[in-house]
Amino acid sequence: MPDPVPFLRPNVPRLSDMVDGLRMIEESGVFTNNGPVNARLEASLSDDVFGHPESVVTCCNATIALMLAMKDVIRTRRRARYVLMPSFTFAAAAQAAEWLRLTPLLCDIEPDSWTPCAASEERLIARHGDDIALILPYATFGAAIDLGRYAALSRRTGIPVVVDAAASMGTTLPSGRPFGAGAPCPVIFSMHATKVFGIGEGGFIHCADTDVVERIRRMANFGFEAPRVASLPGLNGKLSEVAALIALEKLKTYVDATERRVQLAALYRQELPDWQFQAPTAGRQAHAMMPVLPPDSFAGSRQSLIDGLAEAGIGSAAYFAPHLAQHPHLARHVVSDALRVTDHVSSRLVGLPLWDGLTDEAVRRICREARALVELGAGMRHFIRKAKLA
Repeated sequence: MPDPVPFLRPNVPRLSDMVDGLRMIEESGVFTNNGPVNARLEASLSDDVFGHPESVVTCCNATIALMLAMKDVIRTRRRARYVLMPSFTFAAAAQAAEWLRLTPLLCDIEPDSWTPCAASEERLIARHGDDIALILPYATFGAAIDLGRYAALSRRTGIPVVVDAAASMGTTLPSGRPFGAGAPCPVIFSMHATKVFGIGEGGFIHCADTDVVERIRRMANFGFEAPRVASLPGLNGKLSEVAALIALEKLKTYVDATERRVQLAALYRQELPDWQFQAPTAGRQAHAMMPVLPPDSFAGSRQSLIDGLAEAGIGSAAYFAPHLAQHPHLARHVVSDALRVTDHVSSRLVGLPLWDGLTDEAVRRICREARALVELGAGMRHFIRKAKLA
């Protein structure tokens, strides 16, 4: 039997290759508290990636980064209670809202890109505008959503925006510019091990407004503006020096890794021509996995497809299922628009393997097995139909 193909295989830089850097951290005696390694990382991200000095602040993880950015932008809308976000996203977005005592207000998604549906957002703003504290769009699976539209929407409505771009580090616009570069609102990126820019755990915020960046940096250090004097709301959201060292190492390889994943994604599209893939929104999309909808002819359940691939030694998973409005904890109190597209995509979408080191032959094998399972399901449906007619 061929070697197993796991769904995810993180490719975090090896600590054993960073002995000199680790020794320097030990000798410095500085392990956190915005130390010199973290300062180098923030400068590299600001200057070399986003091209805007002092525009990045790192955090211990992307959820804390979300909470800090959201807390900062809602200062002018303290009586509002909703966070407008898609229901088709990771639970961290809704949980971050809840920790800030805000209620998720859920919009539908577009049927092709699976990004937040503009018409659905507009309907919810028309109904609840004065009660919306902020808009939290999700750059779905690393997609490059239209930040210009959100900037215009914010100017028109007065509602601030924070962008959840957890999987988008490595994504570029058709111009080649990094997604989020120069954004006037906070854009949050994840450095979780499962992402293209994976270091284990971590996150960072990019924003062209350096006052926002500096304010969030102070909030991530207990709200201290002077030593041990809290003048802002705060918590401990700092990134450790060891994590920053890993991230500096990852900066050397993530672009090549992203390009390779783009090639593998193109091969998936070639090998599964009858399946529905996410419509491209970027020049180069950072793929953490390969999300896809089986063809309409598939009669089996998604779980039967996942189980069939597992029997062939291939890992896969459902995304995002349940979606936010279906989580037991959230369903009791979230408010939502009609979620027709979300329900459809969430009930059918399968994530296929896409990671550093995956070979072309492995992708072809995955696609052969997936096609065979779909053909088997379609054949069973034909057999059942004939039996009923007999």
